[in-house]
Amino acid sequence: MDGTLYDWAQQAAAALDIPEDGRWVADKDTVQWVLDFARDVAQGVARPGAPIGAFLAGVAVGRDLERGPAALHDVRTTLEPTFRAERS
Repeated sequence: MDGTLYDWAQQAAAALDIPEDGRWVADKDTVQWVLDFARDVAQGVARPGAPIGAFLAGVAVGRDLERGPAALHDVRTTLEPTFRAERS
C-alpha cells in the first residue's frame, strides 16, 4: 500500500461517497480513535469483539454524523461500562 493508513482512510471515504462535511470520519484523529477503541474492546471484552465494536460504533456515528466527533464521545461513554476490567 502506498501512503499511510490515514491516506487510505481518506481514499476509502471518497470511494464510499461520504459527503465532504462528513469526511472527518476518516481524519487522523478519528482513525486513531477507532484504533484505540478497537484495542479497548479487544482487551476489555474479547479480541474478536474489536471489529464488531468498530462496526457498531461506525453505525452509531453514521446515524449521528452531523454531530461530528462529539458522536464518538457518546459511543465511548455509552459502551465503556460494558468493557470488563479484566478478561476471564
